[in-house]
Amino acid sequence: MHMRCLSLGSRFLFQNSGMMAPPAIYRSQSLFQALIAAGLIAFVIWFATKPFSTLVSEQRFPAGESSYDSPEKTFYDDPELSYTIDRPIADWDKKRIEWLKLHPSLVPGVRNRILVLTGSQPGPCKSPVGDHLLLRLFKNKVDYCRIHGYNVFYSNAFMEPEMRSFWAKIPLVRAAMVAHPETEWVLWIDSDAIFTDMDFKIPLDKYRDHNLVVHGWPDMVKRKSWVSVNAGIFLIRNCQWSMGFLDLWATMGPQTPEFQRWGQIQRSTLTDKMFPESDDQSALVYLLLTAGKNWTARIYVENEYSLHGYWVGVVGRLENVTEKYAEIGRRERRLRRRHAEAESERYAAAWEPYVAEGGDGRRPFVTHFTGCQPCSGDHNPEYGGDSCSVGMERALNFADNQVLGNFGFVHRDLQTPSPLARVPRP
Repeated sequence: MHMRCLSLGSRFLFQNSGMMAPPAIYRSQSLFQALIAAGLIAFVIWFATKPFSTLVSEQRFPAGESSYDSPEKTFYDDPELSYTIDRPIADWDKKRIEWLKLHPSLVPGVRNRILVLTGSQPGPCKSPVGDHLLLRLFKNKVDYCRIHGYNVFYSNAFMEPEMRSFWAKIPLVRAAMVAHPETEWVLWIDSDAIFTDMDFKIPLDKYRDHNLVVHGWPDMVKRKSWVSVNAGIFLIRNCQWSMGFLDLWATMGPQTPEFQRWGQIQRSTLTDKMFPESDDQSALVYLLLTAGKNWTARIYVENEYSLHGYWVGVVGRLENVTEKYAEIGRRERRLRRRHAEAESERYAAAWEPYVAEGGDGRRPFVTHFTGCQPCSGDHNPEYGGDSCSVGMERALNFADNQVLGNFGFVHRDLQTPSPLARVPRP
């Protein structure tokens, strides 16, 4: 097993064309023939020295380039190929590279390609507004992906019948990696998490030497706290290391005969874990503490931006954040210029110098409603009354305002989903 998987783009070998050198040019019988021969020589030299990556970008494939199907066999033709967590895949990095060589139209941009995964339970929600909330939560993720050109997959089925609830994401991520060899990164985000900065892009270059990114605090990991990281949102590279790590992570899941024992081990290891069952987050912290450097050296514990913003500390200050951005816009007229939604990333880059050091005045990238259960309507007893539902409404409308602005509208306030108000003239 390869213990280190770097960016596929940095490992992919773009080989020059293997054309033979042209035959010697004999003395031309006419000026016309000499000109043709000279032109052919120039073309061959250009073709033989032009980088493969450039040649790929200029290829003309059959209709629907991204769906071009090579007649050559790939790993998909192997009858032993498995999408399930119980059957490991070997040489995944090599398989991906070989597959991409046969699908060159998908090579450009591979290093920064992200697939966003989310999902919910198979059946209808118990809460009368649960399904509506899940729809709005999914709309938020679709909006973010559309703005940034990411693909998104929503699962409402268990790919491993015994791995339910918070464990369900591990077999889904594993299957998605196999289904999407053209994708370098997979971003899992819980259904109860909301993108609340629609402009923000994950700084992938920061993680060029890492394969798993989770939000957390390294000092709390050392103190063996089960809440030192949050497993509800994570970024994982599509590579052999990740395949192995998902297999390792899943060994503590409910599909294994050792499930109860792992719960006891986690509880005895983690100082503040109070419940007896093995859970995905405690399992991740346990691996950070015990798995060894081959694994832990490739895990980045992120806290410089809100990959997981705890909702209790966020929803009460959203109006102040809105006003902070409005104040910047009043000072810098060019930032509030109307533009097409397709230009959003360019305008986000223009905003970045003004909000980079914003502290509490910056929009949190993700607001995560941990302890709230929008589908069932249940919530942590510590959260009084309707604080979960009110907080979700505010966060959803806050995020939606950033989308609706490009359509000329905005929510009247963060508590009111409809009717909308028109955006004032710039």
